[in-house]
Amino acid sequence: MELFDNLTREELIKLLKVYAKNWLSHDSCWFLAAEEKYGMEAAIELDTNSWNRFAVAEARRIMKEFNIPENGGLKTLERAFGYRLYAAINKQGIEWVDDKTMIFRMVECRVQKTRSEKNLPPFHCKSVGIVEFTRFAKSVDPRILTRCISCPPDPVTNAFCAWEFTIQNTME
Repeated sequence: MELFDNLTREELIKLLKVYAKNWLSHDSCWFLAAEEKYGMEAAIELDTNSWNRFAVAEARRIMKEFNIPENGGLKTLERAFGYRLYAAINKQGIEWVDDKTMIFRMVECRVQKTRSEKNLPPFHCKSVGIVEFTRFAKSVDPRILTRCISCPPDPVTNAFCAWEFTIQNTME
């Protein structure tokens, strides 16, 4: 597209952040509309079903476009996390426990920060996050196991959420 060809690197980065914010805003608006019409429980169920599909599509697209090999273990998961839309607007962190265990932390979460600024309670995203992170990781490598360390409604400590990824039968 000609518009993109003429943008500077800084403008392209700014556009990426705008796109990521718009995507997240759409996700939030969709969720609120579902909650208003059907209630919180049904909205979370629908959101979970949506993430069940989207996490797989997002992982596969990232892997294809950035030549990330299938079954590449935790290093490929770490790389794929860097290309998620979240990475453009949230501060994330990775800690390696050992060669078979990696911890991902969402240090700053735009959703939870916005809710806090509006004096709303934290969004209880744990059940959705379990599906989202598990499906994303399994799409990168089916040997990866996902465990939630903490995620709202759990108390927020040094990160809004934290996830442990381990790999079985590593061939790395």
